[in-house]
Amino acid sequence: MSEEILINVTPRETRVALLENGVLQELYIERTSRRGLVGNIYKGKVSRILPGMQAAFIDIGLDRTAFLHASDIFDGNGHLERNGEERKTAADFKPIDQLLHEGQELLVQVIKDPLGTKGARLTTHLSVAARFMVYMPHLVHVGISQKVEDVQERQRLKDLTQSLAEAFDGGGYIVRTAAEGASEQALEADIRFLHKMWGAISERAASVKAGTLVHEDLPQVMRTMRDMVDTEVEKVRIDSRETYQKVSKFAQKFIPEIAERIEYYPGERPIFDLYGVEDEIQKALDRKVQLKSGGYLIIDQTEAMTTIDVNTGAFVGHRNLEETIFKTNLEAAQAIVRQLRLRNLGGIIIIDFIDMADPEHRRQVLRALEKSLEKDHAKSNITEVSSLGLVEMTRKRTRESLGHILCETCPTCSGRGAIKTAETVCYEIFRELIRESRQYDAQQFLVLASQEVVDVMLDEESTSVAELESFIGKPIKFQIESLYTQEQFDVVLM
Repeated sequence: MSEEILINVTPRETRVALLENGVLQELYIERTSRRGLVGNIYKGKVSRILPGMQAAFIDIGLDRTAFLHASDIFDGNGHLERNGEERKTAADFKPIDQLLHEGQELLVQVIKDPLGTKGARLTTHLSVAARFMVYMPHLVHVGISQKVEDVQERQRLKDLTQSLAEAFDGGGYIVRTAAEGASEQALEADIRFLHKMWGAISERAASVKAGTLVHEDLPQVMRTMRDMVDTEVEKVRIDSRETYQKVSKFAQKFIPEIAERIEYYPGERPIFDLYGVEDEIQKALDRKVQLKSGGYLIIDQTEAMTTIDVNTGAFVGHRNLEETIFKTNLEAAQAIVRQLRLRNLGGIIIIDFIDMADPEHRRQVLRALEKSLEKDHAKSNITEVSSLGLVEMTRKRTRESLGHILCETCPTCSGRGAIKTAETVCYEIFRELIRESRQYDAQQFLVLASQEVVDVMLDEESTSVAELESFIGKPIKFQIESLYTQEQFDVVLM
């Protein structure tokens, strides 16, 4: 299996696409106006204790107070629930009012971005990540990534890390998958870097007031290089020369073995168009997903859970009904995992496969689902197929789904559907203007769009419009079309 990573950079938005065998599997979007918070460390203040929920609200300087559960509070015993070594029940934790008090200041780290109306989820089990290691200053423990399967290599990494940890005054470490085959010098350099970083974080934490960001995780592009680029990634293609230069320097310093796989894409055709990524993004916002056989999926995302319904559709099969159902379910299993990754759907997921009478068929469909999930970066748990043909599963959710990033609740239908945000449409218009300016020789461009989109263009995005005019060398005019919906626009050459 060959993997490629495409990075599309514009002044207000960075998009990272992971392709497997040329097919889009995962998409990460980061906008300058809404950077992800996972991994950030804040100095917070306890604003409210909730004994009935064994939790507290923490003010970390954001619009909404963040949420800290008792299970995520380091109490000095170093329990390791998050690293899978030990799992405690609610009865094992001290009452929240014995652990915290209102007005108390403490260092916290974001483990889940704000989702919908919920604030960020926090932990006091602090950790900082590098290429090969995750350092946990409050623990004394060495864990090895489950994806390192070779027993001898696991033991080598554990022995090396334990001896290096003692030389650097202890601390806890999780050895990442990327460390497989790494030399002692590389691991030592990682640990040295992490200790320097932690020293800087501790110094800053001691001098700032509550509600202040103490440490910010790397931007999306650098996180991609640190977390996603491994031996299976053949190419990393970037369409911004400035970002390419930054990434190349980062790679040469921290991950020199992949530096030669990083390429600058100078082509006139947008990189996401070249690989068909834009079309796949549009399809990922639809409820209906067409299968190659003629069957289809219906995906509904709600506050409580995501439901996926499998249908045979136009697929009538060749032999008999049971065989037709089995083949549709097998194809659906692979398609479902791809959609979960692409749309970044998390939480509780209910899959309604078509009922199968043969127990062996049910087992094979479940196995196909589990095998496809092995490639997923997010952790998931899956149950057996029930008598109703339902599969219940959970998938770890740490950031907003693709639909929540690109779309907003439709004010006309009160939440029964969704449309793209004015901001998203603005960025589509920017890309269309660049595309048109390269294909046609026009004196100026006239953009016809809805009131909301034009308002954003002339207000929040006015600087971006001016920069784009300078870039394409042509003036851009705007005209409000009252009959256009928020997603509709036209670019007219004049």
